[in-house]
Amino acid sequence: MSKLVLGTILFLLTMLSSFAQNTFHSNKVIAHRGAWKAQGNPQNSLASLREAIRLGCEGSEFDVWMTADGVLVVNHDHEFMGMDIESSTYEQLLSQKMANGEQIPTLKEYLTEGMKQRGTKLILEFKPSRVSVERSEQVGEKAVQTVHELGAQEWVDYITFSYEGGKKAIATDPKARVAYLTGDKSPAQLKEDGFFGFDYNIRVLKNKPEWIKEAHELGLTTNAWTVNLLEDMAWLLEQQVNFITTDEPELLFTVIKDLR
Repeated sequence: MSKLVLGTILFLLTMLSSFAQNTFHSNKVIAHRGAWKAQGNPQNSLASLREAIRLGCEGSEFDVWMTADGVLVVNHDHEFMGMDIESSTYEQLLSQKMANGEQIPTLKEYLTEGMKQRGTKLILEFKPSRVSVERSEQVGEKAVQTVHELGAQEWVDYITFSYEGGKKAIATDPKARVAYLTGDKSPAQLKEDGFFGFDYNIRVLKNKPEWIKEAHELGLTTNAWTVNLLEDMAWLLEQQVNFITTDEPELLFTVIKDLR
């Protein structure tokens, strides 16, 4: 084999490798709070994010709150180890650790970890504030600003139960991909207000399956949460939803494979 041919092969292999690393997965599987259940990882931990990435999930969902001193942190509930996040400072939260020894991650730390790869999207849920609507809007705005500060726009999709917070995020960045969670808005209303799509509880979609088709006709994405039963996964796949959020990503991968 000539040096020219060998060099060409090596160049093509390098280009193919680069292409693979720059392509996000497209398999519908969104790990809810990361992939935590099978391996016993704490929910919303960096460990659960890494496991979702290892599994090859299309996305890994996580939840964001703002501390009393304005730090965005990742945790599902409004409390972390018995401390109310919105009335605690970040330093106070650092006094406790998760079961695996991790401290509560900041949004910046979580995004930085997720940006080390280009296969799994980061599905950022900013939580409605328990303090005020204005604070919900502030969290949405600050979350988008943080994503821009780190240059993480390509990795991040947003979801929220706060309609006001979602609209604030869209106003902050009209290109932000924001899906709504509560289930009380029609696809037409979401389209009008600039949302990327919906992410509704599966019960909502079973009551209004026509919303899936309507959303697709409007160019909106469709997602369902939190789907852990095989029969529900199969039904959603038959409805051709774009994504399925689950605590059981391993099971969903199996269902998708069996239905092919």
